[in-house]
Amino acid sequence: MKTAKDYIVFPLDVPTPEAARSLVALLANDVGMFKVGLELFIRSGPELVRWIQQAGSAKVFLDLKLHDIPVTVKRAMAQVAELGVFFVTVHCGESRAMLAAAVEGAGGRVDVLGVTVLTSVSSLDVAEAGYQELYSRDLQQLVMKKTAMARDAGCAGVICSGREVQGIKTAFGNEFQAVTPGIRPAGGGVTADDQSRIVTPAVAIRRGSDYLVVGRPIRDAADPRAAAQAIAAEIQGELK
Repeated sequence: MKTAKDYIVFPLDVPTPEAARSLVALLANDVGMFKVGLELFIRSGPELVRWIQQAGSAKVFLDLKLHDIPVTVKRAMAQVAELGVFFVTVHCGESRAMLAAAVEGAGGRVDVLGVTVLTSVSSLDVAEAGYQELYSRDLQQLVMKKTAMARDAGCAGVICSGREVQGIKTAFGNEFQAVTPGIRPAGGGVTADDQSRIVTPAVAIRRGSDYLVVGRPIRDAADPRAAAQAIAAEIQGELK
C-alpha cells in the first residue's frame, strides 16, 4: 500500500557520489524515491544507481530527459531498462515518434514519463521560443497538447506542475501518472529560485498528483529528515 512518504521523490541534485550517498543514508526511511539527474549520472553513472537500489527500499527515478532521433532514444532506453529503475524521463519535444520509440525501447521494464513544460519555464519563455499565442498565453494548453502526445505514444505519465494536474487527470484518467516538481511546503521557508509554477504538497495531492518532487525544502532545511516528515504529514492530511 502506498504511504504518505512514498509520494515524495527526493532529487539528488549534488555533484559527487559521496554527497549523494550521504543524503540517501540520511533520508532512506523518509522518502519513497530518489531522483538521479544528469549532473550526478554523468559523474557517477550506473554504479551509483545500483548502490541506491541496494541501500534500502526507496525506488530510483532516472531523470535523463532524453531528446534525440527516435532510433537513438530507443537504444538508449533499452540500456536504461537494464538498470531496473522505476521511472525515466523523455522530453515530449516535437515528435510522438520519439516518445513511442522510448516506450518500445523500455519494453515494459521501466515506466517512461514525458516531460511537458519545465516548471522553470514561464509564458514569456514560451512566447520567445516562437510558440503560437494560444500556448504562450495559457501554458496549460501547451502542457495538455504534449500530454496527449505522451499518452498516445504509450508513456506511463508525464512531468507537470501542480497547476496542470487536475486537467490532466480529468482528460486522461487517474491511471495516467502525474509527477509534480515545483513543490513548496505550506509556510514557506524557501527563498526565490528558478521555479515559476509552484504549489504546496497538499494542493498537489488534492489535484491528483501521484508523486511530488521535493528538493530544496528538504535538502536546505536545518533538519532534512524532519522536513521530509513534515511534508509526509501534510500529504497524509490530504489522503485521509
